[in-house]
Amino acid sequence: MMIPQLRHVAELHVEVGAPITIGETRDGVRRIIPINGGRIRGAGLNGIVVPGGADYQLIRADGFTTLDARYALKLDDGASIYIVNTGVRCGEPEVMASITRGEIVDPDRVYFRTTPSFETESAEHRWMTRSLFVASGARYPDRVELNFFVVD
Repeated sequence: MMIPQLRHVAELHVEVGAPITIGETRDGVRRIIPINGGRIRGAGLNGIVVPGGADYQLIRADGFTTLDARYALKLDDGASIYIVNTGVRCGEPEVMASITRGEIVDPDRVYFRTTPSFETESAEHRWMTRSLFVASGARYPDRVELNFFVVD
């Protein structure tokens, strides 16, 4: 039986705005993080992150955060790609509190993984809609950096 391998596909730099905090809900603190733009770079995946998306976060009392980001790419070849990127971010409670306050945190102290999925009408990029992906991420006060990997 084949053992899955990860192949790096692209690096994404996502510019984010100030969090919109909904407040304490029954499940935790709900926040919306506006996506203001950015860039994607990779083999055949060069372009921009279209402003207007958002990451809908839920932060539990211990800092464990669930992520649900939805945004679009416009590639240099003209293709448009819609992304739904769900995942988790966790670390020691004091580290997670620092992230929530917008402070710089060493990415090595945070477990930040996602499972992006893609939609496109582009025949050239349709393979992305038929493959599984994982990503590792790092959160900074003004941006998120993600590395996308396809599971081969």
